[in-house]
Amino acid sequence: MLNGKTILITGGTGSFGKKFLEKIFLQYNPQKVIIYSRDEYKQSVMKMEYADKVDMKRVRFFIGDVRDKDRLYRAFEGVDYVIHAAAMKQVPTCEYNPMEAIKTNIHGAQNVIDAALDCGVKKVVALSTDKAVNPINLYGGTKLVSDKLFIAANAYIGNNYKTIFSVVRYGNVAGSRGSVIPIWKKLIAEGKDTLGVTDLRMTRFWITLEQGVELVFKALQESKGGETYISKIPSFHIGDLAQAMLPGCKIDEFGIREGEKLHEVMVTRDDSLMTYEYDRHFIIYPHFEWWDFEDKFTPGGVKVAEGFEYNSGNNTEWLNEEALRAAVRDL
Repeated sequence: MLNGKTILITGGTGSFGKKFLEKIFLQYNPQKVIIYSRDEYKQSVMKMEYADKVDMKRVRFFIGDVRDKDRLYRAFEGVDYVIHAAAMKQVPTCEYNPMEAIKTNIHGAQNVIDAALDCGVKKVVALSTDKAVNPINLYGGTKLVSDKLFIAANAYIGNNYKTIFSVVRYGNVAGSRGSVIPIWKKLIAEGKDTLGVTDLRMTRFWITLEQGVELVFKALQESKGGETYISKIPSFHIGDLAQAMLPGCKIDEFGIREGEKLHEVMVTRDDSLMTYEYDRHFIIYPHFEWWDFEDKFTPGGVKVAEGFEYNSGNNTEWLNEEALRAAVRDL
């Protein structure tokens, strides 16, 4: 499906964009991949990092901000697929700079939607987060609005507009810049014997960058408009991860931070009314009068029980210390 196509990634110099660039050339034969971001330094570093890994003749780097609609219109010309990964993601930064977060995460999402519709992009997949589910911080609130915008944008599909919009949701990616793993690795390398943990009751889902990219590939291939894709992945206890990385370490439990949750929630009880379970993922379908369920349903799904909730604390699949140790080694 992606062979011979032009794909653009907003926020493409982040952890996801790098892994996506690597995997798309391994699994497909795209005509062009456009990395769209606002940081020229990160783009230059990425160019050097991937110079010998991918066919750089088919990679383009566009300086631009999702806040700049005119630049998006220019960048989206001739693009088949867009992955929207650009966002302000750090919870404290969003709390201290709320209007900036709104401009990027909400207004930027609307700009991507408008540009995709008017430029004839075939599909847009927007990256979401567990923090958009029952949000308790501004970052989560802005991503909830962003998700709603992308899902509702499918109302424009018709004679004049053909773009299909869907969402992919997952939590912190293991080993990414938003993960605790690089922080702990640095402390361990410095010879420290104590690792800081906010709350030992805390659980998280384990998802790798490869799994995140594969879920986006699935959405690009299968989506018909309005779906939210969620991977079925194992959970772990944060204390087990600390012991896996530094056996016998001391734990400094300093308390849950503002805007932080004990468990990552991916599917709420209210979502259960429109959630279907597949072999390795869930799909939450929209609940709109204008949305045609029979036409857009992906075969093979089984409706979850009413009241079902999918979170890292009630998961049926878990990683113990030994499994976590192996998983960290593989990052």
